[in-house]
Amino acid sequence: MRKSRALVAGAAALALTLSAAACGGSDDKGSDNSGGAKPEFNAALTQVFNPSDKKGGTIRLANSGDWDTLDPGETYYGYSWNFLRLYGRGLLMFKPVPGAEGNTVTPDLAEGLGTPSDGGKTWTYKIRKGVKFEDGTEVTSKDVKYAVLRSIDKETFPNGPAYFEGFLNLPEGYKGPYKSKGVNTDSAITTPDDQTIVFHLKQAFGGFDYFAALPQTVPVPEAKDTGAKYKEHVVSTGPYKFETNELGKSFKLVRNDKWDAATDPNRKALPDAYEVQLNVNADDIDNRLLSGDLDVDVVGTGVQPATLGRVVGDPTLKASTDNPTLARLWYTSINPTVAPLDNVDCRKAIEYAADKVGYQTAYGGPLAGGDITGTILPPMIPGYEKFDLYPSADGTGDVAKAKEHLAACGQPNGFETNIAYRAERPKEKATAEALQQSLARVGIKLTLKPFPQGDYFSQYAGNPPYVKNNKLGLNLNGWGADWNDGFGFLSQIVDSRVIRETGGSSNTSVRIPEVDQLLDKASSETDAAKRDAYWAQIDKRVMEEAVILPGVTAKSLLIRPKTLSNVFVSDAYNMYDYLSLGVA
Repeated sequence: MRKSRALVAGAAALALTLSAAACGGSDDKGSDNSGGAKPEFNAALTQVFNPSDKKGGTIRLANSGDWDTLDPGETYYGYSWNFLRLYGRGLLMFKPVPGAEGNTVTPDLAEGLGTPSDGGKTWTYKIRKGVKFEDGTEVTSKDVKYAVLRSIDKETFPNGPAYFEGFLNLPEGYKGPYKSKGVNTDSAITTPDDQTIVFHLKQAFGGFDYFAALPQTVPVPEAKDTGAKYKEHVVSTGPYKFETNELGKSFKLVRNDKWDAATDPNRKALPDAYEVQLNVNADDIDNRLLSGDLDVDVVGTGVQPATLGRVVGDPTLKASTDNPTLARLWYTSINPTVAPLDNVDCRKAIEYAADKVGYQTAYGGPLAGGDITGTILPPMIPGYEKFDLYPSADGTGDVAKAKEHLAACGQPNGFETNIAYRAERPKEKATAEALQQSLARVGIKLTLKPFPQGDYFSQYAGNPPYVKNNKLGLNLNGWGADWNDGFGFLSQIVDSRVIRETGGSSNTSVRIPEVDQLLDKASSETDAAKRDAYWAQIDKRVMEEAVILPGVTAKSLLIRPKTLSNVFVSDAYNMYDYLSLGVA
């Protein structure tokens, strides 16, 4: 998942075993307003902090940037997937429970997990009866089919994941229901009746239930679809609907009176409303969380560097924090389409010159930032293998080796290029500045280019023509597993086939045909051990081409909302579970 996308789940389900298949606040001294729950460091990491079934109240959230989009068919930020479950119901979802069980998929709109057939090329789901849109219309299988097909249109919806278009047996040249209106798509999805939807794949894939858990399966009524403007008012199937939505400023969710709890075993729907403010300064968010003026930093990546010392240095404040380790990598894309980075030795010079300690410090150090790494895969992903092709003795870079590679690529005195980062994120700015300083030691001059979070991938860092034309040689990036498996982590950031010239690419720098072939081999491998061996092989091959600079495998320090109930860190999203929160 992009940046904070840490959907993690058991890797075992990815094997092709085709047996049929699951307003509060706080004061800045940490006074206990939590209904009797004692604040302790990591109190919500593996268990529920302050459990309650009390209903009512409003939860206040803030985002340091803009949402990429509220449209389930396009969104690709982890915090958005976490939050979206309040107003949208996909076929499956990750269990809203603490601990390892939160990594498993469970039925949501569907009655059960998918039933595979045809050697794993066909997957069937039965939809619950009685689920309604906010206008009272009952949801059918055709609404889910339409939702999936519209998400394939990457010109209209550039940001979303590309799993469905990659695996569904779509008609040749199909571009979605807007541009390919009237085209028969039964080769890809059939709806034999209003409660049944059947997916037909080009090749077997044992992990299709993870696709069914994507927000792209949240139903969309064709009659209410407004294309790119649908994000202005998504038609709800969850317990909450949009009362207001001022794009770029704020929005508010209130109770959806057409939601029937009898059809929904996963949602308690405790608060009366959720209020979300957008484009709020990140440091101000931390201060408001500590003062009690705000409940949740919705982005869920933890405290900013300016707040870290204050929180860690005060035992009372630290007691109201949680420190999860994430299946996420903070990294920098090195774009081979931007000269002189089209030469592998110039790219290797960056790998050697980069100060990884500075990278780690920018994200908050070992506690709040994570561990320095030389690999793309985080250690918790099955198949991970520790290695470092570009080591330095103390983690601050190897200047001599960097200069050797600069000479080899014909740039002995260095070169100039630009580095992109998300403007609203102090950690990314600090990282860009750290790289600017460390690369300057070998004559590589970086010019910092901040871009807005909401359009970062669709218009700028993930838009190949823009990257090339504006010489964005380096792009700060981050990625969390869509599920906890090598395919769920790697496929969307190293497969060249997900790169879209129209923008929205999650892979911005890896264009290696051999890696594409290895991904295909791995995805069709039925033996788990053999499949896992591919992931380290892919990791090494990408690093040999030096098109990704790994920084740190992520940790975060989250300020726990002490006067909210049912607070716990979701193992699926590695942030607080927004679906379960209540007001104490």
